[in-house]
Amino acid sequence: MRVSTGGKLTASASSNWHVALARYQTTRLREDIEGFIEGRMGLTINREKTRVVNLTAEGAKLDFLGFTFRYDRDLYGREHRYLNLTPSAKSVGKEKERIRELTDYHHCFQPLPEMIETINRQTAGWGGYFNFGYAKQALRGINHFVTERLIRQTQRRSQRPMKPAENESYPGFFKRLGLKLL
Repeated sequence: MRVSTGGKLTASASSNWHVALARYQTTRLREDIEGFIEGRMGLTINREKTRVVNLTAEGAKLDFLGFTFRYDRDLYGREHRYLNLTPSAKSVGKEKERIRELTDYHHCFQPLPEMIETINRQTAGWGGYFNFGYAKQALRGINHFVTERLIRQTQRRSQRPMKPAENESYPGFFKRLGLKLL
């Protein structure tokens, strides 16, 4: 259970997670939220795991539903800070693990266009979910990882590794075979 108030967050681990954000936290607001969750929703709040996170504090962040919420400095050096929403490191790691599974040595005999089609489906779904907020850096990292894994896959395919034409790069070669980058 997660309840946030005023850049502060109250959290409790259970099968159901809730987040409430508010500019200011008061005891009345906290009691109202707890009353709603326990009374109207019929859920039990685990008081031991419940916590308040002040997102405005330096280095504070919240990982929720695969995203990381945190306040970052203004990109132009102004005093203003803004709420940044990015894919969490755990989500990026899970996606890389899934791509590893799709490109490991057990798939050496799968035709490359078929493998690329499978990777496209996987990355399109992941990218569609996480293409919200400031995901550019994470998406770029996944693109680079996919390209590197495909290069390794093509080089292990036979005694003579598959290579693109002399005037073509690996990313261009994979794009020609149907790879769609995020």
